[in-house]
Amino acid sequence: MSDVIALFQDYTFQTVALGSALLGSISGVLGSFAVLRKQSLLGDGVSHSALPGVVMAFILLGNKNTETLLLGALVSGLLATFFIVSIVRHTRVKFDSALALVMSVFFGLGLVLLTYVQKIPNSNQAGLKRFIFGQASTLMQRDILLIAICGTVLLVLVILFWKEFKLFTFDSGFAQSLGFSPKKLNLLLSFMVVLAIIIGLQTVGVILMSAMLITPAVAARQWTNKLWVMVILSALFGAISGVLGTAVSSLVPRLPTGPAIVVCISAIAVMSVLCAPGRGVLHRVYQRRKNRVLYKLEEGVPNGPTN
Repeated sequence: MSDVIALFQDYTFQTVALGSALLGSISGVLGSFAVLRKQSLLGDGVSHSALPGVVMAFILLGNKNTETLLLGALVSGLLATFFIVSIVRHTRVKFDSALALVMSVFFGLGLVLLTYVQKIPNSNQAGLKRFIFGQASTLMQRDILLIAICGTVLLVLVILFWKEFKLFTFDSGFAQSLGFSPKKLNLLLSFMVVLAIIIGLQTVGVILMSAMLITPAVAARQWTNKLWVMVILSALFGAISGVLGTAVSSLVPRLPTGPAIVVCISAIAVMSVLCAPGRGVLHRVYQRRKNRVLYKLEEGVPNGPTN
């Protein structure tokens, strides 16, 4: 117990835990809309597509600052999103196929560029590989400030366009009949999802970022049918998993923080799927058995007097 108390008093732990909690809450909010719009794989595609932008930013600018690398990732992620949307809109290729195509091409290009960069003198100091698997333990105060600023902008946009996003998510046709542009709303939401993914790359990496975006929303969906409750629960689950994952990785030697965070939020999702009232597996099994008992009891009761 004393080790846990000392851990929460450590400045480095407080910094990493705060950044992970902010990332988890932001990802949970935007992931709710991605899950409800059935575009959960968009986060996976965008996160993988950000890798060539990170490497190209280093090659062109020769700068290893986190802000510069994330700016390159943002450009690459937006470009990949544009390609996915354009392929779906102008061809007969379905969304999942377009996503797989763009993701594989961009990620493959990123790995090729990363291999090329390793041959450049002093490239090992760039730390580019941390964007593949994440390295939350390297978060500093300026990284937390960047996450906080971007997260505040995203949350303000969600609040300002709450009504529009809600209509577009559940009935885009009705939203269009009221004068809202589904195309513009889709672009805005996609941009917000891309930005949320980019600011989380340093924490959990391109491979695990999609889990950070989707899993809190999946867990929250099991507990409610109301959008605002789902968004709040998703943000809460994401923040809790960020703190717990950081604590576990700090207490267990050689355990990376990013995977620990994903394991924690996955555990919350599994518990939600099993135990949530109404939607949970255990609740449905109990309800099914209860209905069988009631049915057998009704079969054993006579319908009326017999002669």
